[in-house]
Amino acid sequence: MPVKSVAVVGAGPSGAIAVDALMQEKSFDSVRVFERQEKAGGCWIYRESEAKQPLDFDKLSARTADGPIDIPTNLPCHAPPVQQHRYTDSHVYPTLETNVDASVMSYSQEPIPDVRTEKTIALHGNDSPFRHHSVIRGYIEDLFNRNGYQGLVEYKTTVERAVKEEEKWILVLRRAGSEYDYWWTETFDALVVASGHYAVPYVPDIPGLKEFEERYPGSVEHTKQYRGPEKYRGKRVITVGASVSAADTAVSLIDSAQSPIYAVVRGKYNVYFGDEAFKHPSIQRRAPISRVSSDNGERTVYFEDGSFVLDVDHIMFGTGFTWTLPFLPDIPIRNNRVPDLYLHVFHQRDPTLVFVGAVGAGLTFKVFEWQAVAAARVLAGKATLPTLEEQQKWETERIAQKGDGPGFTMLNPHFKEYFETLRQIAGDPGDGPGRRLPAFDQAWVDDFNAGHERRIRMWKRANQTAMEKSGTNGF
Repeated sequence: MPVKSVAVVGAGPSGAIAVDALMQEKSFDSVRVFERQEKAGGCWIYRESEAKQPLDFDKLSARTADGPIDIPTNLPCHAPPVQQHRYTDSHVYPTLETNVDASVMSYSQEPIPDVRTEKTIALHGNDSPFRHHSVIRGYIEDLFNRNGYQGLVEYKTTVERAVKEEEKWILVLRRAGSEYDYWWTETFDALVVASGHYAVPYVPDIPGLKEFEERYPGSVEHTKQYRGPEKYRGKRVITVGASVSAADTAVSLIDSAQSPIYAVVRGKYNVYFGDEAFKHPSIQRRAPISRVSSDNGERTVYFEDGSFVLDVDHIMFGTGFTWTLPFLPDIPIRNNRVPDLYLHVFHQRDPTLVFVGAVGAGLTFKVFEWQAVAAARVLAGKATLPTLEEQQKWETERIAQKGDGPGFTMLNPHFKEYFETLRQIAGDPGDGPGRRLPAFDQAWVDDFNAGHERRIRMWKRANQTAMEKSGTNGF
């Protein structure tokens, strides 16, 4: 059946470009966007005041949090507001800046505004390529505004279930209200999932951790909940994780928390940033945590190498996120990725189900654009996919190369191959409607890597200055 109506789940950076790609095809009678937050921006949305949600240690560690909720029997209807935590809380703290060059983050036709904060200029110079979080959120919203797409979006509306019945996608929708939630259904020919996978934090299962938080409320947090260093002034803090969020958090605490800040790392540092952030003399690296003791007023964290730290005030986990799709009961999650996707986009069993943004870090906004345009062309009937056998072969070979886990979604270092494969599928619209994809440009990768090197140099300067001031060689 021809696709004439499309639902898009999410109005973040992947959803925004998906909407633009679909609308520029001029092939669809209806494009509707459902965003559970109050505005566009996805994980770049910042709220000045927001109640911190408690961590459900059992479900977060088992990766079972954010499950589906009960749906009223007779729709449409009004029902009491849903009380279950849906993980729409913000990731953003006031001074957050991007850690990737703005030119790399930009979509190919829409540059990110050339606006720099005093902070980023002080750290990286007048030509700093990094931008404040508010610039990025505004940039995403501008894609809806400049082309008149805001009328397509239903904000504060969650897709609670999406199932395929008789060649149609039936969506159960819930609009949140203060006194009642409104529930209803809508039907579409195709579904674009652009809901992201950085909402539900992962916290490892550590003996005694749950009890520590119960006895000392607020002592255990995930970096998603971090709102700046002031809260930790004079406190003894342990960070857990070796990637970007844990590194940034540990560094930001240097002038506030007690020295040293203890950083639990396993040696598997971020492929782009390495471990330079953890070499500051006020940061002491430790082995993984074996258990936490809070009996009889104790606040002790024990490590796998037999060492321990007394009187711990806070443990901050920068341990990543769990991918969840509570609204898609027929689509499983396996090893923290979505299986059966060709090129991370097209569901092999149903070409009317596509994903935009189902990849790991690296050139993300541009990747979203290439995915979105290829998906829009296929849904419009202007492009075709290879046979199911070829799609399955692609996944099988990638599992053999990358593994059947998060590594499967990492595009580095084969960016060019991936971009050009999607561009080949999308084709050139010629004189017809549709968003055009330029040829892959190696400068994107070069600028991407140069931005990482700039941040590494920043850490090196700070480390050297601190060691000279303290007269130490670090820990």
